[in-house]
Parts: sequence; C-alpha cells; structure tokens
Amino acid sequence: MRSVPRWWVLLGLLCGAWTAWADEERPYTPGPVISVTYVRTKAGMFDEYMKFVGGTYKRNMEEYKKAGVILDYGVYQAAPHNPHEADVILTTTYKNWAALDGLQEKMDPIDAKVYGSVDASNKGAVDRDKIREILGSETIQKLQLK
Repeated sequence: MRSVPRWWVLLGLLCGAWTAWADEERPYTPGPVISVTYVRTKAGMFDEYMKFVGGTYKRNMEEYKKAGVILDYGVYQAAPHNPHEADVILTTTYKNWAALDGLQEKMDPIDAKVYGSVDASNKGAVDRDKIREILGSETIQKLQLK
C-alpha cells in the first residue's frame, strides 16, 4: 500500500479548518446606522434652541420618517462637565449604510417643503449659530447580538 504524501494531509486539514471557519456565524448581525450630533447651546439659549428643535426640526424629521428616508430620530439632554461638552445630543437612525447613498437628493425636496427652500434651510443653519455650536458628529452602527 502506498502512503499519502504529507502535504496532502496538511492540505486536507487546512481545507477542513477553512470550512469550519466559514460555517461559523458571527455573534451579531449588523443593525441600523445612527448619526450622532453633539450640540452645545450658548449661555441662556437652551430654551430658545429647544423651541427650534421642537418646532421646525421636529417637523423636518417627521417628514423624513414619513418619506422613509430615516427610521427614527432622538433628542437628548446631557449634563456637560465642562464648556467643551454637549448639552444636547441629536440622533438620526437610518436602516443601514446604503441608506446614506444619495441622501442629500432625498432630503433636499423635504427641506424645501419644510423651510420654504433649500436656501432658507441653509440660512436657518447659519442663524442657529447664534444660539448653539455644533461640537462634532459621528456615525455608528448598532450590532444586534444573537
């Protein structure tokens, strides 16, 4: 009887390990994508900013939801430890990363409807700089644990 070359045995073991690795499932599935914006209101302007958030911002976000552009949104108050931390955190939830493709083209008509025009929307953003500062933003993905 002829013996099997060692490299065949090694190849067989590697193929078996590869198959086992490929069959192993991740302990999570990718979930929704969330855009997080950190806002610091200027001294004495929290309520003024919240009037905007509870009015025009809310109407805009509700229109995005109705059109299927976003899944949800959230507004959170934070207790900052210093002047460089947010006191308001805004979140926008999208179905997945692909939902961000062509996002501006989907949002522009809604912005024009809510604000009157895209130019008015842009001017409003500049005007809000008098009552708040955007400290930064990030985009994260929720992982649904199995």
